[in-house]
Formats: sequence, structure tokens, C-alpha cells
Amino acid sequence: MSKIIASGAIRGAHKVFNNAEQLLFKHIAEKGDDYVFEFPDTAFYLPLIYAMTGFAVKTLKDMKEALMMAKELLHPEPAEKEWTPYLGEALDSGMATLFAEEIWLAMRYLEGLEPEKDPVTGLVYNGFITDTIQRNLGIQLVDGRMPGFAAIIGAAPDDDTAARIVRELQEKNILVFLSGMSNGETITRQLQRKKVELGWDVYVVPLGTQTEHTLYALDWAVRAAMIYGGVKPGDYKGCLKYTKDRVFAFALPMGPLDDVKWATGAGAINMGFPAICDTDVPVIHPTGVCTYEEVDKEYDHAKIVSKAIEVRGLKIVSHKPPIPIAYGPAFEGERIRKEDTFIEFGGNRTPAFEFIKGRELDEIEDGKIIIKGENWKERYEAGGSMPLGILVEVAGREMQADYEPIMERKLHHNINEGQGIWHMGQRDVNWLRVSKAAKAEGFTLEDIAKIQHTMTHSRFKAIVDKIQVTLFTDEQEVIKQREEARKTWKERDQRLGSLTDESVEQFYSCLLCQSFAPSHTCVITPERLGLCGAYNWLDCKAAFGIDPTGGNQPITKGEVLDQRYGRWTGVDDYIKASTGGALDTMNAYTIMENPMTSCGCFECIMCVVPEANGVMIVQRGHTGMTPIGMKFSSLAGTVGGGVQTPGFMGIGVNFITSRKFLYGDGGLKRVVWMTKALKERVKDGLQPRAEEEGIPDFLDKIADETIAEDSEKLLEFLTSVEHPALAMPSMF
Repeated sequence: MSKIIASGAIRGAHKVFNNAEQLLFKHIAEKGDDYVFEFPDTAFYLPLIYAMTGFAVKTLKDMKEALMMAKELLHPEPAEKEWTPYLGEALDSGMATLFAEEIWLAMRYLEGLEPEKDPVTGLVYNGFITDTIQRNLGIQLVDGRMPGFAAIIGAAPDDDTAARIVRELQEKNILVFLSGMSNGETITRQLQRKKVELGWDVYVVPLGTQTEHTLYALDWAVRAAMIYGGVKPGDYKGCLKYTKDRVFAFALPMGPLDDVKWATGAGAINMGFPAICDTDVPVIHPTGVCTYEEVDKEYDHAKIVSKAIEVRGLKIVSHKPPIPIAYGPAFEGERIRKEDTFIEFGGNRTPAFEFIKGRELDEIEDGKIIIKGENWKERYEAGGSMPLGILVEVAGREMQADYEPIMERKLHHNINEGQGIWHMGQRDVNWLRVSKAAKAEGFTLEDIAKIQHTMTHSRFKAIVDKIQVTLFTDEQEVIKQREEARKTWKERDQRLGSLTDESVEQFYSCLLCQSFAPSHTCVITPERLGLCGAYNWLDCKAAFGIDPTGGNQPITKGEVLDQRYGRWTGVDDYIKASTGGALDTMNAYTIMENPMTSCGCFECIMCVVPEANGVMIVQRGHTGMTPIGMKFSSLAGTVGGGVQTPGFMGIGVNFITSRKFLYGDGGLKRVVWMTKALKERVKDGLQPRAEEEGIPDFLDKIADETIAEDSEKLLEFLTSVEHPALAMPSMF
């Protein structure tokens, strides 16, 4: 390893350690050893220290002990003329740096300095990344939509270069973290001046102005090993191997590098994350710590992103429609305000719909775009509105009617991934806005059709051979075509509603999460969707048709072993094979015996409340306490990582209203508590189910956080309303 880098990293480690020690002892003197601290919304204490050592840092006294662990990893700076290999010393000092940075940032939280507020722009930075955010993005990480993340540290040479680099990363769907400064400038401020939107919704997350804020991104990475990979805290070798092999991250340090940047970088190299610099630095080519190079350089900012992708070994698949605006999932969360809107469609302002219809091959012409009615004209002032019907006709030798609703749901994503275009809803409640900025770039009405043609081909290339798109803008024609579409939607819903687990011979697996959780397999049935909420049985059927070797595979049910609990010979055989023998069996309809495992990106956690003889359900994002004395973040630690934990289970929201929900444990009547927001979300589907069960007032009998956050008050409420769970057979 370069002596320049090693010396800088070791000096930087001592500097960060001294800063953390000074701040920690200041707070111990003020608050005492036993003062309790925790980062917001996490079950992993100080995550990096916890992952590496297994030591749960809960108090200032614990921090002092953890800091001594960091001290043991420090090394003296190399002598002027003495040669040693340097690699081990530098990497040790890098890990010591990360420990010390985590403690330093915790102390800043105690002082109210985190999340940081930018002294120049007033922007409030993200600060610590919560478990909830990590799980919200889980499905994008495991299904390949988000192939990796980049940590940009410092500032680009100028504002335009900063914006170009971030736009390129966004178009490649790479999540971008921003931290640090160079020569008094930060890339966050550069992007703000260029009016680049920031935030999780657009994959650009500012963490803070100091190099040390990069630690938040590394905390994010190391938690993936514990949340999804089932790596136990303290298994530092397993954790570092996981981050190297499964968390595809890299650093882009921009501008001059100081000792703290080298020290933080050395810590990141431990985790398998290389650094690609834009200045003249010594390069470190393969040593085996990272997959390829550890430190490299690229002076040409037009090439630095592709260089980083090459060094980290990312596989980027990008399909861009022939339109004049940037395009990619990073723009899905973009918001377009009324004052920034050129024109809008639908949203109760005008009649609108979007509809996919299967045709015979000789009925349509691939690539043909038809506009029936008036195109938008310059006379439509900014903020104007028009009716819009989008008819996408598809044909293919492998096309089936069951694929239509799956393809139709993707129309939303197709449009929403364009920069400057905003879309929500589907069918006949859709709403679309085109910004003034997109119009200025040359975006036209016809480009909406081009997006749907290109992306429907891209997403469904195995089953679709021809796609023709018609846009209706005449109001009477939109209303007429919408009525025809409604007839088809009604027929589809009736057909899909008749599907049951008994009516099919095959279930489907979802193995997408095995990229993060090797021992987890989702088994998806007509009456039980995937626990992430993103995949149902028909989605998997379509996915298998599109890619027969992909992550969704058919599972022949075989003989019934247990009708009540939901166990079949074919499913058991598949579970054993797909988990490499980690699991032998799985029951689909019970929480009490061999329940389905989870990777970590479940929508809800369900667990038994023993005193109430029932179950509670809490959704991802709820930060309050629950009746079993654990918050969502703590509960998630018992459920993820591909382990079976009787009494605890991750589920998708829509499973709650399924007839197979807890079928083996007594069904819907077992629900005694759920959050108010979740109850509101599922009430339209839950009320008919309650009436089927003969308990039409059941929703009023389910407690929420406004009624009880502990088991004693919960039991009082359940008794007062005569909740049916109290009279049911014991769950144990």
C-alpha cells in the first residue's frame, strides 16, 4: 500500500479518535456514565460498532468502552525512512476511524447538532439513516432496480460538473449520498444552485458537510448484513464479506484529499468499497480487499462514473426511450408543483384513463402512434389541462389475458421515470403532469406514447412482439373509450377474485431477495402475496413467462400434508432445495409453527400478544411503541434474515384481508391490535371480511395506539368490547 495513503489514514484516524474522545468525555462529565443514547429509529444501537464487535452501545459508559476498542486498532505513523507493508496498519486505523466517527456523530446528536443544518443554504441534512428508510428501499435493492450506491465526498470543480455527475448516477439508478467539502465548497450546495432536487425520492441524499458524515452511509451498508443477510452482530468477517459481495458501493472523493478523508476511505476499503478520485493520488490496484482496485483515479469527469462502475463491478442495464429528457427510476419520486406545471391530465380535473388491451398479431402495427383529437398547442398556457386516454395495445405469441393487469400496472412506472413528468393512480383515476422544464427540453404529447412503447417492450420483451399506442384527447372520445375499458376491468376483477389456493396446481417462488438473504424464499399463492407487497401470484406467473430462469419459479404443490396450516410436499421439497437445506418445511397459514421466513423488506410485522390470545400488526414506518413492549425497528430484528421465528412473521398489507390469513390459527378474529394508519388503509377490504365472519363491528373491537400501547390497557379494552379472541382456544 502507498506510504502516502497509509500515513495519511493513520494520522487521520488519530485526529478523529482525539475529537471523539474529547467530545465524549465532555458529555460524560455533564451527564454521567449511565446517560442513555440511541440513534433515531434503529434496533442496532451504534450499528457499525454493533456489527463489528457485537457490543450494544446503549450508554455513554458503553461508548467509552467502544472507544477503547478503537484505540486498540490505532497504529503509529510510519517512520520517515522505514518501509513496512502498511496495508494492515492502514486498514486497522480505518476501522478505528469509523468507530470514532460513529461516537463523534452520536455526541453531536446529544448536542442537537445532528441532523446538521447547512450554515450557508439553511438545508437540513438527512443525518442518520433510519431502519425504516432502509427497509422501504429494500425491494429496490434486491430486485436490481437500484444496482448500488455512491458516496460523493467533497465538491466538483464547478456546479455544472456536479449536476452532470449526479444526473448520470441517477439515470443509472444508483443511490447517491453526499457528504464532506473541498476548499470550503460542498457538492450539496453546488446541486442546490443548479436546482437539482434532493431527497430519498430522487435517489440523492445529502448527509452533512463533514467527511465524518460519510459514516451514515457506511452504517446503512453494514446494517444490510444484519437485516437481510442474517449475519450475527460480532461476526465481523461475515459482515465484511457480505458488504463486499452483496452491497455494491463505491466512493467518489472529489477535490484535494486530507488525512480524515484517507482515514474514512481506509475504513470503507475494509468493507470492500473502492475509491475513485478526481485528483492525482497514488493508486492501489488489486490487493484482494476490494473486488478489483482499492484506490483509482480519473481526471475526466465525463468518464468518472463509468470508471467507478467498472472498478466496483456493477452490472447496469438501462433502457431509455427516445425522448429529450433524462429517464430512470431515480426520477420516480420527483414532485411537480402547480406553479411549475405546463399541462396536466386527469386527477379529477379532466376525464382520463390508461388501459392495456391484448390483440392478435395482425391487428396492430409495432411502433405506431396515433393521436385522436387535438395535440397540445402553444395556446395551452402553463397550468392548462386536457383530457387524455392512453390505450396501449399489445400482441405476442406468448401473450395471455392474465398478463394484461400486470403490464397495465407498469404504465405508472413507465411515465413516472421521466424527469419533469409526474404520474399517480391508474386505470381511470390517473393523474399526469408535465413540467415547464420538460416542455422547454422539447418533450411533446407524442413522447408519452414513445415512453409506453419503449418501456413496455423492455419490461415484457419475452411475451410481447408488437405494441401500438393511441392517445385520445377529445373529451367525448375519452369518455367513450373509458367506458369500454371499465367493462374489461370488471371482467378481470371477477376472474382474479375467483382464484384460490385450491384452484391452482402451482404456486410461485420469489427468490429476488436471496441476493441479500440467502436462506429466504417467498412462497406466493393466489391468496397470499409476497411479504414486500410488490408481487402477487399473477405477477409471478407473468414474471416466469417473461424470464423462465429468473427469480420467480413455479412450485408444484404436490400432496397436501396439512390443509389447515397450509403445507404441501412439493412446497417442502422446493424450500429445502432453494434455501440450500437451511429450512426443511414451511406452513403458509400459521404464525405458530414453521412460519414463512423474511428477508427484511416486509410491509408489516405480525406477532403474538400472549395476554390477549391474539396477534398485533404494525406497519413499516410506525415509530411508536406496541403492546408487546417493542417498536417496529426492534421487532424487525427478530423477523428478518431468513430465519423462522414462531410467533413473529413479516407479511404484505393485502394478506390481512385474505381468507387464508391466519387460517390455521383461527383467522381474522385473532387480530387484537393494529396501528390506526394501517386500520384505515385496509378497512375497505377488512369490513367485508368481517361481515363474512359474522362480526360486522369487528373493526371497532381492534385496538390501536390511541387506545393502548401496553398489554395491560390492551387487555382492558378487549375485555370491555368482548373481543372474540378472548373466547377462542389458546394459541399455545
